[in-house]
Amino acid sequence: MNPRIAPRPLRTGPGAARGVLPAGTLVPRVARWRRRHPGLRVVLANGLFDLLHVGHLRYLEGARRLGDLLIVAVNSDRSARRLRGPGRPVVPARDRARLVAALRCVDAVLVFGGPTVVPILRRIRPEVHCKGTDYTPATVPERDVVRGYGGRVAIAGDPKRHATSETIRRIASQRNTRTGS
Repeated sequence: MNPRIAPRPLRTGPGAARGVLPAGTLVPRVARWRRRHPGLRVVLANGLFDLLHVGHLRYLEGARRLGDLLIVAVNSDRSARRLRGPGRPVVPARDRARLVAALRCVDAVLVFGGPTVVPILRRIRPEVHCKGTDYTPATVPERDVVRGYGGRVAIAGDPKRHATSETIRRIASQRNTRTGS
C-alpha cells in the first residue's frame, strides 16, 4: 500500500452511505484522487457476495493488497438471479453492498446490473482487476478489456472451499432432514 494515501478516502462526504456509491458519484471521485495522488493504484473486485463468508473476506483482503484503493462492484439482484437462478440472491443487493462496504479492506462499493463488470471497468479503468481463485488470468471474462486500456488482471484469495451455493444446499438439506422431507 502506498503510505501517501489516506485510508478510506472515498467514504466521506454527502451521499456516501457507508461507502456505497452510485457509479456517477464514484467515477469522478476516483478521478480526483488520481489527480491528487499520482501513482495511485486502483483495484476493482466484483461478485455477488450473497451470504458473506470467510472466502469472500480473504478474496477482498487479497485484492486490497494489490493496490492503494479497493473498489468492489456487487451484482444487482436481477444480475444475481440471471447468474444463479431462482431463489437468489438470498440477501438483497442494498444489504450485500453495505456488508461489503463495512469490511476494513474495502474503500468503496457500487452495485452493477450487467452480466459482466465491463462497463464499470471502462469507466473507472482500475490498474488491477481482481478475481477470486475460481478463475485463472486466462479465464477472467473481462481480461481483454482490462489489458486493452493497460491494466492487469490478478487472482486473489484462498482456494475456493467456501461457496454460498453449497452453504444454501447444506442448510436446505439439514432443514429437510429435520422436517422429514
